[in-house]
Amino acid sequence: MSEIVYKITESADLASAEESGALDGSADDLRDGFIHLSFASQVPGTLERHFTGQNHLMLLAFDAKALGDALRFEPSRGGEMFPHLYGSLPLEALLWSEPLAIAADGSHPLSDAVREKLGLAA
Repeated sequence: MSEIVYKITESADLASAEESGALDGSADDLRDGFIHLSFASQVPGTLERHFTGQNHLMLLAFDAKALGDALRFEPSRGGEMFPHLYGSLPLEALLWSEPLAIAADGSHPLSDAVREKLGLAA
């Protein structure tokens, strides 16, 4: 699988995590018992399905190996494999973070810089 996994979160949640050293996840993550993550190719679809209309979002990139055995790859959307973390996301595993812009229609078009970091074609 991928060496990097991605979390989309609100900027306020990242600010709180910077104080505590770890991101505990969203209300959906807490409800489901694991932190929902994505592979690079899944980020656009995750944004569209779960974050349309939400402001102040950040895209966080984490070193998958640093997350250890708590990181599992499980089927979700139509059987597609997604990374799930059973525990908090330690910020020492954070590789980079980027703010996500929001368009007038509520979508989150990825900037060329973010697309390049994700390895997605422009």
